[in-house]
Parts: sequence; structure tokens; C-alpha cells
Amino acid sequence: MVSALNPDLSRLLDAADAVVHARGPVTTKGALRVGVDLGTAYTVLFVVDASGLPVAGAYRYAEVVRDGVVLDFAGAVALVRELRAEVEARIGVDLVTAAVTIPPGVPITELRAHRYVVEAAGLECTAVVDEPTAANAVLGLRDGAVVDVGGGTTGTAVLRGGEVIALADEPTGGTHLSLVIAGHHRIGFDEAEVMKRDPANHDRLLPLVRPVLEKIATIVARHLAGHDVEEIFLVGGTSAFAGIEQVVTSVTGIRAVVPGNPLFVTPLGIAFHDVPAVLARSGSGGRP
Repeated sequence: MVSALNPDLSRLLDAADAVVHARGPVTTKGALRVGVDLGTAYTVLFVVDASGLPVAGAYRYAEVVRDGVVLDFAGAVALVRELRAEVEARIGVDLVTAAVTIPPGVPITELRAHRYVVEAAGLECTAVVDEPTAANAVLGLRDGAVVDVGGGTTGTAVLRGGEVIALADEPTGGTHLSLVIAGHHRIGFDEAEVMKRDPANHDRLLPLVRPVLEKIATIVARHLAGHDVEEIFLVGGTSAFAGIEQVVTSVTGIRAVVPGNPLFVTPLGIAFHDVPAVLARSGSGGRP
């Protein structure tokens, strides 16, 4: 239940949603931290202040990564540069460092690729952290499971005393929901993505995509086998699909919870892992 998490979680996620959708310059001061989440569906960049409060953020839908593998290096670099420039223009400082996420269990070559994307975008990469661990930096969960359901993969972390004791990742995520929707309605993948992301469509799409959600839940159940877990906390963009928590609860027999704005949990958490830096004023926005 949400009371078992970071007591400031709702306020933090509401603030993240507000800064992402805000327009105009933002006044900042002191040290800032930056997180970059290279997802299969969304690439997200967040800036938080020294206390962890969101300052600014931006995100785009883009197919530059698949199942944790950087397929389009140049495209990923260009996208991070675009998000960086957008945020810099709003806060009026030059971003110089960032941490980046990876799905758990990816090969070392992909760990390096994620780091290289951030560095090629002009940011010093200070940390590479798996997605569930990054998410728990925001959730503050002591015991239980964090499941990051992204576009391409589902990552599961089991925590005891605030420490990760088991970590796993398998393909299947939001992309697979979109493929089912596209095939059923005989529409293009991009049109299916738009349909899936609209909450107004979730009730009627749920029976169609339930088998995929049940597969996701089966993956989670397999990785939780042998662990005493009382609650599962679902994050990642696919966790915003209404009804997923009921499916996961039904299949695993463990209560599943979706915090508000699940897309922003992991990007915020990775920003917490960046080394705080006092940044130079760029004069492009924010305070002159």
C-alpha cells in the first residue's frame, strides 16, 4: 500500500508531472542532478535539485532502443541532445552530468552503449543503474518487489531492508500490447500506440490485451518464486494501463499497486544517482 512507501511519494510524482508539462522559464539555484532513461517507448530526461525535488523534465516517444539494446545510436544521441536543450532553455543552465538507466541483466556491451549515448550527447555519465533500483530510490520501499514494466521488457527487483536481493528482466512489455492491438484492429503500429496510450480506450482494450498482461504477471510470479513478498509496486509507462494491477494481483496472488504517474518514477530515481553539480548559467532561459 502507498503508506508503506516514501511518505512524500504523491507530492513528488505530482511535482514531476507539473514540471514536465509546465511552460516558460524556471528559476533554479544550487546543485542539480540529471537522470536519463533510455526506454523502448519513451526517452525521459529529468532534473532534480539537491533535495530531490523535480525542477524540469522532458520526454519523447521514440524507437531508438529495444529490449534494453540501443538499436539507433545516432538517433538516441540526437534525442538526448534535444531533450537536454529543451530543459536547459527552461532552467537557464548548462547541464554537464547525468546518470542513466539500463534494464537489469543486460550485457556489459549494452551498459557501455547507454553510457556512450549520454556522453555523446555532451553529458558526463556519472552512474549507470538498473531500472528497478532507480525506481526504488523514489519509492523508498524497504521490503517487497518493484516491477518496472517498460515498452520492451519487464524488470523485477526483490527488496529486503531496502537492499536488492534478487534482480531479473525478461522481454515483454508495452510494445507487445501495441502489436496485439494493431493486429486485432488491422491498423499500423503507431496508430495502435496512440490508441493504447489514451486512458479512454483502456476499458475496451483490456480484454484484448489481457493475455499479454497475464504473461507479464507470469514473468513477475516466476521471478518472485521462493521470496516472501507481500506487495508488488508497478512502475514504468506500461503500468499506466488501467487494470494491470488487478491482472498482476490475480496471477501472482500478491497485491499489486501502481503509484501515480508511473512513467516518471524510474527517471526521477536515476537522477537521484547523479553526482550533484553546481551548473553554469547559460543565459538561455530561467534566471539571467
